Amino acid sequence: MIESTSPEQAFDGPSRISSLSQRERQIVDLAAEGLTNTEIAARLNVTVHAVKFHLASIYRKLHVANRTEAAVTYLRSTSG
Repeated sequence: MIESTSPEQAFDGPSRISSLSQRERQIVDLAAEGLTNTEIAARLNVTVHAVKFHLASIYRKLHVANRTEAAVTYLRSTSG
C-alpha cells in the first residue's frame, strides 16, 4: 500500500521533481493539464500501459498516492 502524504509534505523543493526522468516529467505535466491516460498516450505516441507504468513510478518518487497529488506537487515546483 502506498503511504500518502499531503501535497505540502510531499513537496520538499526541486529534489523530488529532479528525480523524475524526462518522460515522467512530460507525463506529469500532461496529467496536470487534465489529460487522460489515453490522451497522454496518444500525445506521446506510447501505450496506455506505458503511461500507467510511468505514473506509478512518479507516485513513488514524489511520495504521493494519485495523479491529483502528483500534479499539485509538480505545479508547485514549477511555479515561480
